[in-house]
Amino acid sequence: MDVEETSSLPLPDAFLNFLNQHGLDASIYTATDSTPRYIRLKPGYEDCLEEIETDIRCKLERVCWLPNFYYLPPDVRIASSKAYQEGKIYGIDAASGAAVSALDISVGDHVLDLCAAPGAKLCMILDILGSSGSVTGVDIAKHRLAACRTMLQKYDLGDHCRLFVADGTSFSLLPVRVHSDPPLPSENGENSEVYREWKSRKPWKERKKEAIAREKGVSKLFSPTQEPELIFYGRHSGVVGMRKNELYQKMPINEVLQLGYDKVLVDAECTHDGSIKHVQKFEQWGWTTLQRRVLDAERTDDLTVLQLQLLTNGFRLLRAGGVLVYSTCSLTFAQNEDVVEQFLSENTSAELLEITAAKNWPCKSGRIQKTLRFDPLTSSTSGLFVAKLTKLAI
Repeated sequence: MDVEETSSLPLPDAFLNFLNQHGLDASIYTATDSTPRYIRLKPGYEDCLEEIETDIRCKLERVCWLPNFYYLPPDVRIASSKAYQEGKIYGIDAASGAAVSALDISVGDHVLDLCAAPGAKLCMILDILGSSGSVTGVDIAKHRLAACRTMLQKYDLGDHCRLFVADGTSFSLLPVRVHSDPPLPSENGENSEVYREWKSRKPWKERKKEAIAREKGVSKLFSPTQEPELIFYGRHSGVVGMRKNELYQKMPINEVLQLGYDKVLVDAECTHDGSIKHVQKFEQWGWTTLQRRVLDAERTDDLTVLQLQLLTNGFRLLRAGGVLVYSTCSLTFAQNEDVVEQFLSENTSAELLEITAAKNWPCKSGRIQKTLRFDPLTSSTSGLFVAKLTKLAI
């Protein structure tokens, strides 16, 4: 793809110093204003391409290295288009699509998206699975996961999905394919409730409980001591007909090796310094906000601890022989290669895999062999680090 390189995004000295400290070449940001916008065409709407182009008044150019992806000029807005509102297209950067593609999702897979919000990757995973398998989406922020739920409903993709508000570093529920003998119901009968088909309007008892919590000023932030909160489940997600104590049953580690997730995506929270749209937002938010949210050394240190914890827990929930993809939209080594190296040193059953599809991708190798890096200058995408791992049966 030929994209003219321009440089009109003003980068403050503090950000340039941050890049220098982390060994990053500031020239990767010279293509920020010409990096195209990417969309994914929902499978089944291939015959509507001309109609969609007329609708958005723009020619869609196919991304030759990523199926169902198209690019268009960065200034084209799709939110008001009929195609977007009717759920025929959705915005997702091609680098993010590559991370999902690296999972090598197969028919019938049970997939865990451990940091699911804002939801574009979740939609792509479900698109690929079609009417098979299941997807479990987890996020610590309820309002962001609620936005994922809205996306699933808009794109009619929720049938095989369940969403939990939970801490990704401690989430421990296995795929719904696990059908062991459920524990006995509790005396008060609370855990013996059977999940019926999900309704967008909550039952009166649940609404009353939330109203009481609001009156008492209960925090909206998820606490690690809370059990995961199920806020959505599809008709074929495996939840309908289960009892609560069966759904929340904890499994021993030997069960996880056999019955864990086939694929796990850990798109970890990061400083977003590689995300062009995120960096551009600081022009409106003010560059002082950048200092607090990206450049602060203490925040970065906290994030690397969190990233390692997320990667470790995602790997714990992976079955033997399964595939995990770790990604961030940071370009720093500290949040990517350093995290992966520390994880590998602590987990002898983990092994890096070659991403075979990447031979046709416009990206660079990471500092560690078999890892990949996308950036605006090299890839004409937003910045992204991708590592693919498997769990050995030791």
